[in-house]
Amino acid sequence: MHRIPLIMAVISDIAGQVRGKGFPATERDERLEKGVGYTFTNHMINCWGQIPATPWGPLGDMVLMPDPATEVEVDFGDGSVVERFMLGSLYHMDGTPWDCCLRNYLRSAVMELERETGLMLIAAFEHEFNSTGMRDRTGDSYSLDKIRLAGEFPEAYLYALRAAEAEPETFLPEFGANQFEITVKPGRGVAAADRAIVVRELARAAAERLGHRVSFSPKVDPNNAGNGVHIHMSFRDRQRQPVAYDPDMPHGVSALMGSFVAGILRRLPSIIAVTAPSAASYQRLNPHSWSSTYNNLGHRDREAAVRICPVSDAPGANVAAAFNVEFRAGDAAASPYLQLGILVRAGLEGIRDKLPLPETTSSDPDAMTDAERAAKGVVRLPTSLSDALDALEAAEGIRDLIPGELFDAYVMHKRGELAAIDGLDDAEICRRYAEVY
Repeated sequence: MHRIPLIMAVISDIAGQVRGKGFPATERDERLEKGVGYTFTNHMINCWGQIPATPWGPLGDMVLMPDPATEVEVDFGDGSVVERFMLGSLYHMDGTPWDCCLRNYLRSAVMELERETGLMLIAAFEHEFNSTGMRDRTGDSYSLDKIRLAGEFPEAYLYALRAAEAEPETFLPEFGANQFEITVKPGRGVAAADRAIVVRELARAAAERLGHRVSFSPKVDPNNAGNGVHIHMSFRDRQRQPVAYDPDMPHGVSALMGSFVAGILRRLPSIIAVTAPSAASYQRLNPHSWSSTYNNLGHRDREAAVRICPVSDAPGANVAAAFNVEFRAGDAAASPYLQLGILVRAGLEGIRDKLPLPETTSSDPDAMTDAERAAKGVVRLPTSLSDALDALEAAEGIRDLIPGELFDAYVMHKRGELAAIDGLDDAEICRRYAEVY
């Protein structure tokens, strides 16, 4: 069969879905110059393909400009259609960035951070996901046999990531049934979020070609382990030197990084509606489940909202280059651009206000008294998306973090999403999200 290769130009939208338009590869150069047409209300499509409400209706036109630096072309070598896409950004017809373009939102956040502080953000997204179509057995958590039962998928996936220059580091069998984790090397600013999209889409691409399906949903089953997205962050200065580490500070966290972390934790009870943005997200965020339930800082603690990650204690180790903190209160129902962008803006607030590094919690916050939590500034995070949205809307100065039209569009989108699943039980909510993420 004769074919003309098709390239998709795509964006990540409010629902965390990857959508866009395709064009013949023969028109690649023209589309890189002119882009492809897009409409405002497309951004309001929820994860199930519905538009419960939109501020724009049928009005408005814009341009989706593909970025050639993000071009992915992966031939799986099995005779299937080659995977071809480019990530892009949304602009008004006069070329100005659109407020609600999430890639532009992150770009403006990291540029503001760099302009004000000289800091370059270095980040990496660590993903957990479930696979279907493979045989499982009881007790295979973290086991060699779990990789064996996954068949060709792990190697096909790693090949695709390598071919897309996403630099995979580790692939591991996770705790839950048919659950895996993938880590990749960090990138600078927007490139880190671009890489997160590639990680998710190529998992789906590899699975599809093997007759499987994968889901990055935060909870695919009320009785199974949840899937988080953990975001590792560090800084470089204008001379490209690492500056997140200071051996003379508590736990090695530099003053700038400490203020950045403090800003995130101060805002977390209100911005978790953005980092954990689905009804299923709050089935994952439960005490004693290796996920976050408080806005606490932990040292090597995998239930903290922000964890100070371990580095080598060996003599001569380059600790500064490896040093990073990990944000753990997020999942893949969020667009990585919006998720990382709001963390950057919250952290920048902390730097502006010269906030000190919060005291780490050395015990389970759920077991502390109210007075003990209050003394450390630790509060319980919202326990539902509805409560999280209420906290977001009530937060003072929140429109400084989510400016322009984006704030109202986001809240409208998420309220509509909740209305679509009103009255469903936990199992059905999990099933519906598992289908689309």
